[in-house]
Amino acid sequence: MNILRIDSSARYSDSVGRDLASRLIERLNPNGDATVTSRDLGAGLSLLDEPTIGAAFTPPEARSADQAELLTEGQQMIDELKAADAVVIAMPIYNFSAPASLKAWADLVARVGVTFQYTETGPVGLLEDKPVYVIVTSGGVPISSPADWATGWLTQFLGFIGLTSVTVVEAGELNMNPEAATAAAQQVVADLALV
Repeated sequence: MNILRIDSSARYSDSVGRDLASRLIERLNPNGDATVTSRDLGAGLSLLDEPTIGAAFTPPEARSADQAELLTEGQQMIDELKAADAVVIAMPIYNFSAPASLKAWADLVARVGVTFQYTETGPVGLLEDKPVYVIVTSGGVPISSPADWATGWLTQFLGFIGLTSVTVVEAGELNMNPEAATAAAQQVVADLALV
């Protein structure tokens, strides 16, 4: 089994999302024999720019060496998604939305003709569906409320590229009642019905 872990928190110490992701991966991999690939977006990654867009829309056989290089980082992340049997994404809510690093990841992963394509009836995701577990942490924004612009965006994006089997694990109000909220989220992970 191949598990892809994607962390997007800027925090490393005392990160509830990172802790919950580790707990969930332990549940997915009780024997410890799975391959776990970690993609830490908190460490930073490139932002989409005009040369990269130009390279993505250039047919592969016509790309220059420089254009191919511009697409390397995004292609690595696409390959990670393709190789995974399950995906765990830890996403904190920052200022009502997803971290900029996670949006940058999505911008690099969304590639026409590779992860999605346009048809007469609209876009179609090209990735093979697989279980995706999204751990959403929030200090005070109620998760799945109108003020939460992150959860709906991420599930929409995942569906856009073909990943529709998404389970959201909510860990909210962590700054309001930290101990109770953390314990409740840990229990949700422990009781989660795995796909």
